[in-house]
Amino acid sequence: MAGRISLAHGEGGELTHQLIQEVFIQSFGHGEQARLDAAVIPCFSGKMAVTTDSYVVDPLFFPGGNIGKLAVTGTVNDLAVTGAVPKVLTAGFMIEEGFPVSDLKKIVKSMAAEAETAGVSIIAGDTKVVERGSVDGIFINTTGIGAIGEKDLNPAAVKKGDAVIITGTIGDHGIAILSARQQLGLLTDIKSDCASLNTLLNQLIQQTEGIRVMRDLTRGGLATGLVELCEDFSISIELNETSIPVHEEVEGACEILGFDPLYLANEGKAVIIVDSKEADKVLQLLHSHEFGKNATLIGLVASISEKAGKLKLKTPVNTTRRLTRLSGMLLPRIC
Repeated sequence: MAGRISLAHGEGGELTHQLIQEVFIQSFGHGEQARLDAAVIPCFSGKMAVTTDSYVVDPLFFPGGNIGKLAVTGTVNDLAVTGAVPKVLTAGFMIEEGFPVSDLKKIVKSMAAEAETAGVSIIAGDTKVVERGSVDGIFINTTGIGAIGEKDLNPAAVKKGDAVIITGTIGDHGIAILSARQQLGLLTDIKSDCASLNTLLNQLIQQTEGIRVMRDLTRGGLATGLVELCEDFSISIELNETSIPVHEEVEGACEILGFDPLYLANEGKAVIIVDSKEADKVLQLLHSHEFGKNATLIGLVASISEKAGKLKLKTPVNTTRRLTRLSGMLLPRIC
């Protein structure tokens, strides 16, 4: 293959065939279903979960990952927090003319590696090549399908006093991306928390009782994710600011740049609402896993009613302020 993608790679002819064979099939494999225009998969018994997402992160490569790894983890996590076991993914690539083939191979290999780690198969895909300047390098869309087992989440059972737990430190992805852009002279050793959480979260569901609902925290950060939960399920939550885990480097960067870590993006963190009686067991299980070692109880469900839907933060000086969802634009192209 040539060293860069040309428009001819998207025309469906010999160069397209080479691209598929030498880049995608080399990493994703060539199952029997790949001979057809649609992948044929077994029907799942019971309920399924389906999600889709598009990834336009800038830069494409950042500390802790790249757009390919992110495209897998983001979709896997969207499935996992519903209580589903992710099974298969599809991947669509929009590639700019002139994009280096070597970078494309790195991205695709990282997708294959993360899919293997997460225990999912990439079974179908599509590639489009557009004129130079029409896409910023490469955009990726992934769709995921998961199976929901007999043991499911129960959001309707949320009650006052339920524990709110986060699986780790917040804001790592946002600061890692900002540092990689090198626009503001920010130099840190923080890596993106980009990771597939399905094994961890499935273990919690199977080994504990009383998990009400989970949400993965991406754009808009912890505050926006919890505001959405409060509004969706008519509950109010009170967080303890001093309990929320934040890396010192993330906190320092936020102080310099005027950011609030509560609103910074994450790509490997989930928030869990669980019966308070099970909170210690959940934390113990989380702490035993690589992606949950910094898990912390950060608040409680304060009330439940049709007039609820508020997120409040208790500050170190014992005052309380209301948190709203992210307003305006904090960091564009974060995922």
